Amino acid sequence: MPELPEVETVRRTLEPIITGNQITQVNIQYAGIVKEPSDSEAFKHQITGQTIQKIGRIGKFLLFYLDDHVLVSHLRMEGKYGVYEKGEPQDPHTHIVFELDNGKELRYRDVRKFGTMHLKEPENLFTTAPLNKLGVEPFSEDFQSGYLFEKLSRTSRKIKPALLDQAIVTGLGNIYVDEVLFWSQIHPERIANTVTPKEAETLHFYTIKVLQDAVEHGGSSIRSYLNSLGEVGMFQLQISVYGKEGEPCKSCTTPIEKIKVGGRGTHFCPTCQPL
Repeated sequence: MPELPEVETVRRTLEPIITGNQITQVNIQYAGIVKEPSDSEAFKHQITGQTIQKIGRIGKFLLFYLDDHVLVSHLRMEGKYGVYEKGEPQDPHTHIVFELDNGKELRYRDVRKFGTMHLKEPENLFTTAPLNKLGVEPFSEDFQSGYLFEKLSRTSRKIKPALLDQAIVTGLGNIYVDEVLFWSQIHPERIANTVTPKEAETLHFYTIKVLQDAVEHGGSSIRSYLNSLGEVGMFQLQISVYGKEGEPCKSCTTPIEKIKVGGRGTHFCPTCQPL
């Protein structure tokens, strides 16, 4: 699943291409992607004629700011955006096409059809689903080590599921939680409310650092991720533990282990991250 760095890379590569263009027509080939309004014809009616003012992001969600509405898009497992010339052959997994007034098309493709789109009025954007229960953004001023310590101190879950909880920190997913815990030298099965204030400072630091490094490298193309230009991310070349089962730890040469934590495949170094 694309995590914060991948979604931010999509935003950065897509925004300069489509900002300022008007949506002249919407073609919906699989209506299950559109969640709000539930009537896909109403969705088409409300979005047609709107100009794309800017593209934002919160957590793993893309926010297309239009004249009167905000289109909230979640890529889920396999969602991808691309800009094409009108008339170019379509990928068979293309489900929604936004025709633009410059003769191009913004196409949404999704092999698994898990992605979602909600068309919101700006005043309801953060007070209704799907954004109303999100935690703080890792790159925002609200994300402080004290905030993280307070949230972790209130849960008896293991640290990895706690960090994956989008109501605590939004945007973190499986890859980057493994990386943050490795650099913080915290075992993924450590109980969250045993984390000390000093350890919360370390987690806070590496959460920001790992995500910033990943954004600078265009995200991670572990499986099928491509940005809106069709380019792969390169952060997977910098990864320390995720997907490295059996390989020597870059810090101590102990083989990286893989276990299940909260139902998620989890990679860690048993020497650098003792329980």
